Amino acid sequence: MSGQRLLVTGGSGFIAGHIILQLLDGGHEVRATLRSLDREEAARSGLRAAGMTHEEALSFVAADLLDGAGWADAVGGVDGVLHVASPVHPGPVDDEDDVIVPAREGTIRVVRAARDAGVPRVVLTSAFHAVGFGHPPLDRAFTEDDWSPLDGPGMDAYGRSKVLAERAGWEAVAGQDRTELVTMLPVAVVGPVVGGGISGATHLVRRVLTGELPAYPDFAVPFVDVRDVAAAHIAALTADGAGGERFLLAAQEDAVPLAEVGAVLRERLGDRADRVPPPTALLPDAAVRAAAEGNPGMRPMAAELGYRKKVSTDKARRLLGFSPRPWQDAVTAAAESLLAAGA
Repeated sequence: MSGQRLLVTGGSGFIAGHIILQLLDGGHEVRATLRSLDREEAARSGLRAAGMTHEEALSFVAADLLDGAGWADAVGGVDGVLHVASPVHPGPVDDEDDVIVPAREGTIRVVRAARDAGVPRVVLTSAFHAVGFGHPPLDRAFTEDDWSPLDGPGMDAYGRSKVLAERAGWEAVAGQDRTELVTMLPVAVVGPVVGGGISGATHLVRRVLTGELPAYPDFAVPFVDVRDVAAAHIAALTADGAGGERFLLAAQEDAVPLAEVGAVLRERLGDRADRVPPPTALLPDAAVRAAAEGNPGMRPMAAELGYRKKVSTDKARRLLGFSPRPWQDAVTAAAESLLAAGA
């Protein structure tokens, strides 16, 4: 695949930024959406700092997830759509509709516009939140056949938004054969930041790196590098057999305890990791549960203490050629990037 014109929604985002970088480097023409073109120069500046090549092949258009205007023009004449834009608000929010409505309604707008324009394939960024949250502990690996219950333990507005948005995407392509949908389900995404913002699970790496988390709860996270997530999205645009499929993306099957993240950062960064707690600094489960009583943001963590989720990436490896780098490299790259930005 080369020389195609592709639409990437949410052009100032973390995953979208890495997708744009890889598409441009691969010789494609990229059209990216922003809520307002007032954000264009900041988006370009962040991409330049991240090593953007062939900037002349990148253009921006204005389109908002909550407004139907602009989407028909955005999808016009493109060979594929990567719908990455979605609100990212893990934890408690004052009004769940602030997260759920843009995610669900935006997905419907983008997928319908692509369908009406006859775009062959849409790749939608969903998340592991749509698969592996809200369940009682399982003794098997999660697969693409799993869906998160909307009101299970540990589910929040962000998790519900991912379930509802992805289901809306599948409904929007049902009963027609013009446009195929593919959904991507990455676990906790970390890696080099693009621009000044910190997104995804890179926030968690920052908390460990800066000592904001002074001791480790017995909590484990499955990680994946943003560069591998971007590459999988691009592969999904054309891979045989990918149409109509969901794909879990993770660096390895087993989730990683936070204490192991700290140990890797201390080993690899040396003196630059002097604020990282030693792996022996462990927070008792009772303290985490007590903190969650008064801090709703701690409740998803408290719900999974001692639980080591497993994630199967067999389908992505088989159909997309997914071959992710080790999680240790991903969290180190995130930390290096944060340090370079002054964390």
